[in-house]
Amino acid sequence: MEAFLSNLMPNVADKSTEFWQAVVDTLLMTAWSGVFIFIIGLILGITLTLTKPGGIAPNAPVYQVVDKVVNLFRSIPFIILLAGVMPLSRLIMGTAIGMEGAIVPLVLGCSPFYSRQVESALATVDQGKIEAAQSMGLSTPGIVLRVYLKESIPALARGTTITIISLFGLVAMAGAVGGGGLGDFAIRYGHDRGQTDVTIAAIVAMVIIVTAVQLLGNAIARKSTH
Repeated sequence: MEAFLSNLMPNVADKSTEFWQAVVDTLLMTAWSGVFIFIIGLILGITLTLTKPGGIAPNAPVYQVVDKVVNLFRSIPFIILLAGVMPLSRLIMGTAIGMEGAIVPLVLGCSPFYSRQVESALATVDQGKIEAAQSMGLSTPGIVLRVYLKESIPALARGTTITIISLFGLVAMAGAVGGGGLGDFAIRYGHDRGQTDVTIAAIVAMVIIVTAVQLLGNAIARKSTH
């Protein structure tokens, strides 16, 4: 089997250590940035839901500011954002290149997208349950935890899955500016050196990872549906 793969993908076989390191770096970049994206996106999505007109804690100034900031960062193409926040990446991470340098633009680029996913998920909660919780004297944090988040788990699972898959695409794109991972591996060897088997290997690896994430997300959404 090993000999067959070596004949089929000789360049990948020669760089097997770098290939597997690229896979690990892709997963690490996604995991590290994903943690911050989840926290920031959840906070922004909840804030938009609570403070919007007709929300349980309407606040026009807060809603307008958060809404405009989210729309601003969503409108910036990620490849431009990568270059634009390099000084901020150096300030926060100490470098603007490599795996560490990609974290800041990944968080800034994907958090607004996830906040909209959270906002959409919370919008699926039955308004009657929210009104019932209010009539029982439940506080705003209590309503968020026990009604909004609890009742929207299936929708949140689907939104989180979509975001993670989108994040993998951004992680691969970060390789265009030396961000590391499979994107960097495919560009450096597959594109720049014309090694087609390297490009194919990177694509297959990404397809496998994304498929696994999609299946896991679907399973969580099905299990939490009630």
